[in-house]
Amino acid sequence: MQSYFTVQKDGEFELEIKKSRFICHVARVTDETAAQAFIAQVRKANLKANHNCFAYQLGLTANIQKQSDDGEPSGTAGVPMLEVLRQMQLTNLCVVVTRYFGGIKLGTGGLIRAYSHATSAGLEHLGIVQGIEQTACQITIDYAQFDTVQNLLSQLNLTAEDIQYTTNIQMTVWLATTAVSDLQQQLTERLNGQLQFDLGPQQFNEVPISTQDLHQIRYQ
Repeated sequence: MQSYFTVQKDGEFELEIKKSRFICHVARVTDETAAQAFIAQVRKANLKANHNCFAYQLGLTANIQKQSDDGEPSGTAGVPMLEVLRQMQLTNLCVVVTRYFGGIKLGTGGLIRAYSHATSAGLEHLGIVQGIEQTACQITIDYAQFDTVQNLLSQLNLTAEDIQYTTNIQMTVWLATTAVSDLQQQLTERLNGQLQFDLGPQQFNEVPISTQDLHQIRYQ
């Protein structure tokens, strides 16, 4: 697994649909214990609510999935909420949609649309990030090569970090693990092989991504 998608931060988002209040609560979680604790926390804070429906996906492959209608007609709340998470390919998060009934019944179709919309609107409001597996590339060059390297990095939208100026120049560039060999090849060609290119640690780093870009990635 070289990338994942999740919500940028915890938070909540409220909207009104036919006089009912729908409050979408979102939290990043890494296991079911944390997810259940978050659900309990939301329920405790909204004891007078008519429903506290939830859905969550956990694991880099979203292999753990659970949902609950919490008293709404079967399949009208938890299932559509979970379907939003599936379609957006989001993982390691829990969503609870609290409903305060406003006196107007929505019907089966209306409930499905309301819970889906509350979930997607809440997630988009809080922002989506893509976690990308990146590798630290440690590059050592001569001073005369610095401008050439900086120009190439600029063209590739990459930034050098931890630049050290000693008898030579040492720098670290973080980039997607899948792009490491391409960077090494381009640098080797530009510098005629006169550089030292070492691989450092790997880790997942998160970058913001728009819902439009997320949609495009899903269908590539």
